[in-house]
Amino acid sequence: MKGLAFSTLSLLCSRTDEEAMWRVKTHDDHHEFSRLVKRWEEPIRRLCTRMTGDPHRAEDLRQETFLRLFERRKEYQMTGRFSTYLWRIALNLCYDELRRRERRLEFVRDPEPGEAAGEASDSVAEGPGPDARAAQHEEGELVRQALDRLPEIYRTVIVLRHYEDMKLAKIAEILEIPEGTVNSRMAEALARLSRMLEPKLARRAGTGNQRSEVRGHEAEASRQESVNECEQAMILGKKRLVL
Repeated sequence: MKGLAFSTLSLLCSRTDEEAMWRVKTHDDHHEFSRLVKRWEEPIRRLCTRMTGDPHRAEDLRQETFLRLFERRKEYQMTGRFSTYLWRIALNLCYDELRRRERRLEFVRDPEPGEAAGEASDSVAEGPGPDARAAQHEEGELVRQALDRLPEIYRTVIVLRHYEDMKLAKIAEILEIPEGTVNSRMAEALARLSRMLEPKLARRAGTGNQRSEVRGHEAEASRQESVNECEQAMILGKKRLVL
């Protein structure tokens, strides 16, 4: 009897996510659903935080993602990976949130003639800098501010690639677009990020090294290699930004 119980427990623990979700679909298996939530709630929360820039709203979106997953359990098909299905649900909720936010801004914001949206965003991003003890986190904060200003199609590929460490093929599968389109969006996203980050990173380098002509030349060289600069900043941001 003990051997049978152990064998049954081993079988349950060895189920793939796809098999677990299939039991949720066909048997309303709450145990398997709870196991899926426990495994995936942190990656989904992390994704929603980086897509929206709002940890509190991201927590709501995390809960909405799993609520939506259970509500639509009958639509699940085992022809694809469970993770792809789940990422799509979370991303669609994030897109809805960003669009609602944009609509709200349109009602409360009435820019003066000649004022560009990018200029308004720059003024927000240029808040007071961190004190000396928090200076080591400044690159991560700059990256987060720049990421929040990217259009959603570019923000998505950056978050999935640089923060979730997904391969381009996986991103293409989730977004249901060709891998070449992912590549082009990634290149455009990095170019936009570099244009936003380049002046701020250059100012940081110049401020900290006014007495060093050599460092001044390094700052100038970094401006000539903007995409590399941006990718380095992304790495720093990934390590230092605590969401």
